[in-house]
Amino acid sequence: MTDRATITAAIGDVVAPDGRTLAAGGRIAGIHVSDGTAMVAIAIDPSEATRFGAVEAEVSARVKALAGISKVFVTLTAERAPGQATAAPPARPAGPPPIEGVARVVAVASGKGGVGKSTTAANLALAFRDLGLKVGLLDADIYGPSVPRLMGVSSKPELLDNRRLKPVLAHGIEVMSIGFMVEPEAPLIWRGPMIDSALTQMIREVAWGGLDLLVVDMPPGTGDAQLTLAQKTPLAGAIIVSTPQDLALIDARKGIAMFQQADVPVLGVIENMSTFVCPTCGARCDIFAHGGAEAEAARIGVPFLGAIPLHMAIRARADEGRPSVVSDPSGPHAEAYRAVAAKALALLDGPRLPTAAPKRVAF
Repeated sequence: MTDRATITAAIGDVVAPDGRTLAAGGRIAGIHVSDGTAMVAIAIDPSEATRFGAVEAEVSARVKALAGISKVFVTLTAERAPGQATAAPPARPAGPPPIEGVARVVAVASGKGGVGKSTTAANLALAFRDLGLKVGLLDADIYGPSVPRLMGVSSKPELLDNRRLKPVLAHGIEVMSIGFMVEPEAPLIWRGPMIDSALTQMIREVAWGGLDLLVVDMPPGTGDAQLTLAQKTPLAGAIIVSTPQDLALIDARKGIAMFQQADVPVLGVIENMSTFVCPTCGARCDIFAHGGAEAEAARIGVPFLGAIPLHMAIRARADEGRPSVVSDPSGPHAEAYRAVAAKALALLDGPRLPTAAPKRVAF
């Protein structure tokens, strides 16, 4: 069985452009293996990105040749100087207690609404599933729950004998949302304490079935609900979704700052609606600008996880309750979501390092 040690041994003697092996240079920043999929993070200096193509290809080939490995994702990361040994992350102060039945929790957030956060969260949850994890999706947007529609489910959770709710199963992942328990068009006119109580119940009074990862679709903004989740949930990390234009990035910065103040690691930024390619003529149109989220991630020193295009198919499949990762699993959009999930997972399992020169998926 191929494990981290096997992969480390297989790639340790690959020679980097500086003439030292990956092992000797301390460049193996993180390795994750799950259900035939391997994610490897290689630490580089940003100035070295263009010289590491051959190393990336060799690492990918060696890992894929190992027994039981069918898919490989190699991520180039950068923060520390090359050659420094990877230091253990500093101990964090005691935080919220763990959630029963959940190994790790990752928040998908945005500083404002309208950037496609919920669609991204649903597709990422399914992408993590495709990477071999047992996944849950929690819709924490009390005022605007959209996950039931996105996942194509409307049934109510079952109340078990232990007074816990059994999550609804959709597309192979466990799903919980306030939308299962209220009428779709009924307004929720709730104040802070009621929101706090509802979120606590949906997180801790649910019979999660031994999840490797719980993806939380956060409410937009930085108000009471967001702070409740950031402070009372044992978040392993947060992913920020933003469109490329300056107005959206202003609010994305606030979301990043909120998680940093709550001592939650920011795993990275996704640029959503990154570009539009006309399906008729093939012309590219940057409707919401392009590259802004990537540039902002580099400016503030957090990883850039990747770009997702603005495409009618992503919207249409989401409206149908069959997100792109389910409806077109071998298509470019599904691959883009899986590439983002693989980078995030590699950072969860290794040092949280900003991504240098991330590769774009061709759309």
